[in-house]
Amino acid sequence: MEYVTFFILVLIAFGVSGMFLWGAWHALTDPWTRRHQIERLREIFSLKRHDANPLMGPGRYEFEQAAVMNPAAVHDGDETHLFYRAIGADGVSRIGYASSKDGITIDNRLPYPVFALEGPDPHLAALRRAYAEKNYPELVASGGSWGGTEDPRAVIIEDRMYLSFSAFHNWDSVRIGVTSIATSDLKKRKWNWSRPAFLSAPNQVQKNWVLFPEKIFGKFAILHSLYNGSRERVSVDYLNTLDGREPYINSSRNDSSDGTVWDSRMRGAGSPPIKTEKGWLQFYHANDNAEPHKYKVGALLLDLNDPTKVIARSPVPVLEPNARYEADGAKPGIVYVSGATVHDDQLTVYYGAADETVCAATASLSKFANELSEHKPVTLTPAFS
Repeated sequence: MEYVTFFILVLIAFGVSGMFLWGAWHALTDPWTRRHQIERLREIFSLKRHDANPLMGPGRYEFEQAAVMNPAAVHDGDETHLFYRAIGADGVSRIGYASSKDGITIDNRLPYPVFALEGPDPHLAALRRAYAEKNYPELVASGGSWGGTEDPRAVIIEDRMYLSFSAFHNWDSVRIGVTSIATSDLKKRKWNWSRPAFLSAPNQVQKNWVLFPEKIFGKFAILHSLYNGSRERVSVDYLNTLDGREPYINSSRNDSSDGTVWDSRMRGAGSPPIKTEKGWLQFYHANDNAEPHKYKVGALLLDLNDPTKVIARSPVPVLEPNARYEADGAKPGIVYVSGATVHDDQLTVYYGAADETVCAATASLSKFANELSEHKPVTLTPAFS
């Protein structure tokens, strides 16, 4: 009996020791496994920067001497049209234009802005710039101008191209505006813009609203917040027209999430949604508590039948400010996606780098959407950064 008891005790001791050793081994190897998994995810979801980056930098013309960035993009079947934010020597943001046959090589870049919201007295520009530098140095230093037309997005719906933008009046009033042009005029470079209308109310700060590239339920659809009570819902409103005659859209801009994920602070939508078989592909900007100075880009899928429902989310950033031209500029650590086109399954994403240049990154749309669809919108820990 004593031998049996001794044998049982030995087995228990080995079992406990084995569990301890297994736990210790798991504790030692798990971080490596976790890092390996994260790196593998980064390989899967990373957009490939184009070797030609930056595609455009500040120009010699006065309206774009300070910086060019954050381009809207549409492809009309023949060429890609880029509408970029240009900051002039006077500190005003206006919209410049360039076009490309292959989506990368700039074939035509106009020497003047094609759209702008100008103040009533342009001679006060220098005075206002000095006021901005004195009272809001951190905002001026960020690459933002003291006023004008900022961060355009563009979509083609039926026979018109709609250009939405942030209308900067002062630091307490940033409104979402929209204008449009016939696609026939777009091809001819005839800038017969419709009268600008505003979707958000005055005396509010609203940014990063995007139009869907087709009508939904017979109406224009506007995504205006990435957070609607939870990370699994976004805010979408529907309008009959975009002429400003309907009530303003109210957006809380409560884009915060918990502090455990890489996108613990969701800043806003990037380029307009892209329709895929798996859902609406939406890029967005975010940063986290570990690197609050860096803007990173994530991706999510919205349900085709209910665009407010998030059905998948990238577990890691798809674009981070790691390249030299993203880490060195007017504001280091910024990648800001504002345009995207699709041609023969190639997704080309256009973005501003360091608030100074225009760049591009690519991926296979079908492969990207398929991979993304496998990642449900769950909270992941720890932060991927």
